[in-house]
Amino acid sequence: MFLFIFSSTGSGFGFCSGSCGGLAARLREVKRADSLGSDNSEKREAGELCRGGGGQDDATCDLVMSVVLQSTISIPRCASAWISLSNGKETSRVSFNIGDSSTSDVVVRLRTQEGRDCRFYCHSEVLIEKSKYFAERLSEDWPTCQIIDSRSCVEVYCQELDFDFHVTAIRMFYVKEPHTWYGVRNALGILQVAIHLGCQQMICACVDYLEAVPWEEAEEEEILKTIPKLGEQYNRILSRLQPINQASLVDIFISTIRFATSPCPKSLQELKSSAQEQLEYLLTEDDDPALFTLENQFIRSQVKDCIKGLLSRFSASTKSMLGLSIDPLPETDVHEFWSHLCDFSWACQTLGKMEMKDLVQYWVDASVDLVRAAEVAKSVSREMAVEMKLVEVVYKVFETIGFGNAIVPTKGRTTVVKVWLPFIQRVRPLIEEYSSIDDKESTRAKLDGEIWQGLESAFVSILLTLPSSEQAGILSDWLRSEFAGYPNLTDAFEIWCYRTKIARRRLAAIGQPSGGSML
Repeated sequence: MFLFIFSSTGSGFGFCSGSCGGLAARLREVKRADSLGSDNSEKREAGELCRGGGGQDDATCDLVMSVVLQSTISIPRCASAWISLSNGKETSRVSFNIGDSSTSDVVVRLRTQEGRDCRFYCHSEVLIEKSKYFAERLSEDWPTCQIIDSRSCVEVYCQELDFDFHVTAIRMFYVKEPHTWYGVRNALGILQVAIHLGCQQMICACVDYLEAVPWEEAEEEEILKTIPKLGEQYNRILSRLQPINQASLVDIFISTIRFATSPCPKSLQELKSSAQEQLEYLLTEDDDPALFTLENQFIRSQVKDCIKGLLSRFSASTKSMLGLSIDPLPETDVHEFWSHLCDFSWACQTLGKMEMKDLVQYWVDASVDLVRAAEVAKSVSREMAVEMKLVEVVYKVFETIGFGNAIVPTKGRTTVVKVWLPFIQRVRPLIEEYSSIDDKESTRAKLDGEIWQGLESAFVSILLTLPSSEQAGILSDWLRSEFAGYPNLTDAFEIWCYRTKIARRRLAAIGQPSGGSML
């Protein structure tokens, strides 16, 4: 049997074959209350017409009436098309409404392999103007012609997943400006239907829409998966995803690194942090290669200039704190010192492969002043932000020296161990106590346990590179310290003992004079 589908204006839209029960069950899945915008009298009128065709109840007729009107996009209640007709002498414009059986001369039959079979009363003038597919099948050159209900019939086969998009595309033949009523997913589905049916106007509208509107992340992935399969002529949709030329890359890199290493007010701190994070991402080699490398000499020179400026400002901030006699010290000066310290830490983490040598050498030379500045900052605030950031930087610097990635002379290595060993021993219990306090009103920062472990290993590595007499003095101070538990220099102490005991014999074996004396 056939069920006649009515539009919201009461005019016939199309009809579907199959049992009422099966259709009603299918329609319940897509029915949405009051989506038609019709009043109760219109619904009752449509229901009576539906019962007249098949004797169904009101609930079933309401479902039937909404089969297409509740498709995936919103279409005006009265979908109509204006077509210009000419008799050779004058041209007139005629309005056609989809589903109007009194003026229809074509039945469009939409079918799927799963058995869905829906038919729509359409008009050859509209179909020929809007679609090459229909124009070919309605031309005199097409070899076969089906007739249904005294009208030409054109069949369209589609996948079940594309069925709603085909319905929407057919309805859009009768809408003047459809591109303002649908979302990204629907536009993508309709675009594929429009390409299949040869609807050039609809194709242009979909492409313009997809190219112009924002995409959600899931939509972007779907577009990236679909558009390349459609052909190169649609690649302009992907313009926002295309790689850019080297000149543009260098330009944005320079702008970002200058912003990321320059001083800024507190109001822009979040933006600066974001710029630093994105630079780190662009410079990191993961599944994709890093966008910037040292091979570009211009980039390298710009990085050196930025690092030079950062170190200059950091040095000035440190000296300013040491030279201030104001009691108490203004918090703005402490915040400025902490901000420069954060920038230095970020530079070690992100730009270390490019300029770590300069960063390490600066840290070695400024170690004494930095420890003094940290003591001054402590007089202002009970917060441990400065001390924690200093520990982070010391870890990065010591790791670089300990692995031999930066060559520091003996005097420099001795200095950093003697300066930072007592500092680390003193602040570690304070930081751990501060981090362990349960303060519900604020989120207290904590240092990762790997930092403490890595720092301990770095101390051992650097200590063992020093002259044995320097090692002896540092180990003696360590053993006398009340904080001998951290860092644990037992490995260094054992190796020093072994080396010292057999030193005379080892050197004598290779013909070298041995210094020192026995007790």
